[in-house]
Amino acid sequence: MTKYILVSGGVISGIGKGVIASSTGTLLKSLGFKVTAIKIDPYLNIDAGTLSPLDHGEVFVLNDGGEVDLDLGNYERFLDVVLTRSNNITTGKIYRDVIEKERRGDYLGKTVQVVPHITTAIQDWVERVAQIPVDDSGEKPAVCIIELGGTVGDIESAPFIEAMRQFQFRVGHDNFALIHVSLIPVVGSVGEQKTKPTQASIRDLRGLGLTPDLIACRSSKKLDEGVTEKISMFCHVAPDQVLAVHDVSSVYHVPILLQQQGVLESLRKRLCLDAIAITPENLKKGQDEWNQWKELTVAYDRLYDPVTIVLVGKYTNLHDSYISVHKALEHASLHCNRKLTLKWIEASDLENETLKSNPMKYHEAWQQLCSAQGILVPGGFGGRGTEGKVSAAKWAREHKIPYLGICLGLQIATIEFARNILNLEGANSAELDAETPHPVVVYMPEISKTHLGGTMRLGTRPTQFCDGTEGSVIRRLYGGAKTVLERHRHRYEINPEYVARLEEGGLKFIGRDETGERMEILELSGHPYFVGTQYHPEYLTRPLKPSPPFLGLVLAATGLLDGYLKERE
Repeated sequence: MTKYILVSGGVISGIGKGVIASSTGTLLKSLGFKVTAIKIDPYLNIDAGTLSPLDHGEVFVLNDGGEVDLDLGNYERFLDVVLTRSNNITTGKIYRDVIEKERRGDYLGKTVQVVPHITTAIQDWVERVAQIPVDDSGEKPAVCIIELGGTVGDIESAPFIEAMRQFQFRVGHDNFALIHVSLIPVVGSVGEQKTKPTQASIRDLRGLGLTPDLIACRSSKKLDEGVTEKISMFCHVAPDQVLAVHDVSSVYHVPILLQQQGVLESLRKRLCLDAIAITPENLKKGQDEWNQWKELTVAYDRLYDPVTIVLVGKYTNLHDSYISVHKALEHASLHCNRKLTLKWIEASDLENETLKSNPMKYHEAWQQLCSAQGILVPGGFGGRGTEGKVSAAKWAREHKIPYLGICLGLQIATIEFARNILNLEGANSAELDAETPHPVVVYMPEISKTHLGGTMRLGTRPTQFCDGTEGSVIRRLYGGAKTVLERHRHRYEINPEYVARLEEGGLKFIGRDETGERMEILELSGHPYFVGTQYHPEYLTRPLKPSPPFLGLVLAATGLLDGYLKERE
């Protein structure tokens, strides 16, 4: 029987439920268990694909093309698993499925209601997804971690709370545990930690029929003496069921923090984990991965030599908009034994309009760009800030600064090259200027122009390196592979009609799709590192396996690229 761990939240959203859920899974993997994860988002959207990054953070893309919540990226990176679009449940998905059944007559004339039909659909979905293998072994997961988005008491979360109340009896007491994450705010000049919000949150949770087995107390600092006892007393749990999850130097420390407070022992007893048979191979693999994780945290704390990368983007006011890019840079920097200094530049701040309206902001942005060791232009949509991104690509090309362009970043590099090297005046993307005389970037012919949700080129697709590219930097970073599999999310692509002219000028499209018609990777001849990818390599980064394009950027920025490539020959 699969074991289920529900992670709920109280007081405020965004307090780290995803990291605590991922960290708990990491600890369970260290015992040799196969672990999967489900994220419940109580919004009506079918998926995260049409949500603004400034509203909800990054849209994460899975192998099957699912556009999902960014927490699934946390799960994949922490647990080193491959999830599906079904691992992200939304209110929209549940209601859509129930209404489709009603229209088919599956309910045989019954009045369809939230209880029991919606709540049963939620439980059926969870049980079904919990059986999906997460790796090549084909083994079903032993543990499923369910993160409930939002906070307890939200109107939109009510059907999911009720479904989980019923679910604990459906699967049995020994197969269901609840971790409740709550905020311990620090109030006043003396910095007193207050427990009343957590008490109220637990009271609401109990009133809805759920009892926490562990209370994870999030705080900016370690819990003061007496706070644990107070929460234990008023929340009706033992002191060892209260976890102090204070701010740490990196999220990689959270699993160790939880382990030190006996989380594994608590879950072992509560879920009768010793009754699950574990093969010696899985046990050894789990222990080896845990040892590597501990070594990673030690290495992270010892980083000293810095590397400065600037990210020139459109959504930099909310850093979660680029969380996978940030993690990919972090993983690459860790691999190079460098401490990442990531500077965020709002692309529009580099444009002449900002010079006129706010000269100080303009000069600060350019000062940051000029001092960077590496420049990264990530994906995005719409016209705002694109001329600033073009300026950043131009600076990187002309001054031999390592550059990585992702999705739109590849298209930006192409536009800049067409304008300034090929002298194609007015060259642009059809997305940004429908009347451009030189549309070097065009709308993909098979993509819908009337529907936005789920209509892009999505998911894992093969990229094949062209013949004669064995000596290219990016191919060598991929270990000389002929074909690589990466995840895509885009509507626009390089116009094939301009490829020959661009390549004659020195901008080489060394990686293409299986038809040879779609440009996937560009590399600029004679530049230390000037690479663009139409796909999003950040989606496959792992703490112990950094993404090759990001690794190349950091290696080039630190002057280590040539030595690294020679060692691999």
